Amino acid sequence: MSDNLLSLKNISKEYSGNKVLKDINIELKKGEIHALIGENGAGKSTLMNILFGMPVIHRTGGFEGSIEIDGQKVAIKSPHDAMKYGIGMVHQEFMLIPGFTIAENIKLNREITRKNPVSVIFGKRLESLDSKKMNMDARKALDVLDMDIDEFLPIAGLPVGHMQFIEIAREIDKENIKVLVFDEPTAVLAETEAKNLLNAIKKLSQKGIGIIFISHRLDEVMDVADKVTVLRDGEHVVTKNIKDTNKFEIAQLMVGRKISIDWPDVSNKNTTDETVLSIKDLRVAMPGEQVKGISLNVKKGEIVGIGGLAGQGKLGLANGLMGIYSTAGHVTFNGTNLPLNDPMASIKSGLAFVSEDRKGVGLLLDESIEVNIVFSAMQIRNNFLNKIGPFRFKNSRKIRIHAKKMISELDIRCTSSIQKAGRLSGGNQQKVCVARALTLNPQLLLVSEPTRGIDIGAKKLVLDLLKKLNNEYGMTIIMTSSELAELRSICDRIVIIYKGGVEGILPPDAPDAEFGLMMSGSKHNGEGSEA
Repeated sequence: MSDNLLSLKNISKEYSGNKVLKDINIELKKGEIHALIGENGAGKSTLMNILFGMPVIHRTGGFEGSIEIDGQKVAIKSPHDAMKYGIGMVHQEFMLIPGFTIAENIKLNREITRKNPVSVIFGKRLESLDSKKMNMDARKALDVLDMDIDEFLPIAGLPVGHMQFIEIAREIDKENIKVLVFDEPTAVLAETEAKNLLNAIKKLSQKGIGIIFISHRLDEVMDVADKVTVLRDGEHVVTKNIKDTNKFEIAQLMVGRKISIDWPDVSNKNTTDETVLSIKDLRVAMPGEQVKGISLNVKKGEIVGIGGLAGQGKLGLANGLMGIYSTAGHVTFNGTNLPLNDPMASIKSGLAFVSEDRKGVGLLLDESIEVNIVFSAMQIRNNFLNKIGPFRFKNSRKIRIHAKKMISELDIRCTSSIQKAGRLSGGNQQKVCVARALTLNPQLLLVSEPTRGIDIGAKKLVLDLLKKLNNEYGMTIIMTSSELAELRSICDRIVIIYKGGVEGILPPDAPDAEFGLMMSGSKHNGEGSEA
């Protein structure tokens, strides 16, 4: 029997004559954590789709090469086949059923049933769900992840961070699991949650499960992985033992050029004493991210960071200002009262929003990239339209020129501007969301988790773009992020949210301990609850 739990041998894949994978070889041993990294478009997702037997692979002509498990060649033609061979995957985009409970999602397709009078006569298919046993199993899986949430709660309305843990709990619950793939598992998690998750991954590997760990966070890769494989443009660049490399070398191998990981703090030069946004006692009923009375002033030309742990309310602030969830309080923007609970009024007033939920809120997945980039500006500002009498028609030429400009500036990896947004990688979808917001030419830009799931090269590009918009055009920006280092790299000050309120406000160069204490609610100082 082979020493390798899993072997991917000479894997190649074409889409419409375009070779996206070229002779990829990867080996995974029992109990090993093998990191797989590369920029968006490098081929990571395609490779994992092959491993998991996703329908898109077989609808488009299959693949070349072979897959071996425990030294035996296997044919994986569907996710069901993958599960049969003990392969599990935690996807970057959630695959949960909102109307089901947490336990029901964890036990999906593996439900525990019990006999009832009807099933005794008509057979097993009419047995009742054994909710008690299902809840017990779900509780065990959640406890492995130190997730303190009731297993009988419905999925609908939970924060995205909770959903990520539930996806992982579902895979942990499987009895025959041999190989577990994590696709950007910490992308939506706060730093404390991410640390707990990485510890859980290490525990799973100690049980003999082979882990394929896909992440753009190189610190995590260095912390958790035993080996790392770098893909670039569909090709295998290198596989190294983690102890023989460092994050700077990995970053350079990923992008094929030298790149800075740590961005220097830049003092903003455009901040004025003029208050552009004044928030008084804002309350937002966003499930899992409730805001319970935030007061905050934002000066014109500032980049204000909003940080805090998941579930404390940091995401609720921008969603409330944009009218996406029921909101109360008093907000003035440019000296005028901002109507609450009215998304169109917020956009017309000069706000634009890049949501943390790019698929649920940010994109029309079945429409082209160019339509996604311009549709808000068309609907709300009547841009990109030709007017003939009482009628308005799309200006297709103007739309295409603008879309191509945004694709170039944001380095959106696509086949053309008419490619459907749903066919893009997660990171490129996020960049389309940014492009759509910028097309509104906003006075104040709200961005929530703008680099979620984006590789290190694109991450720097997005952060540099935000700095450029601020420095060169004087755009005021409120940026919400789970990554404190990201906030500290570009923000003038950082507001820490705890239990739905402002715990404190710190400069970006404040000590790590100050941020840690505030995020955990252990310290009540800073600039106060209002600035």
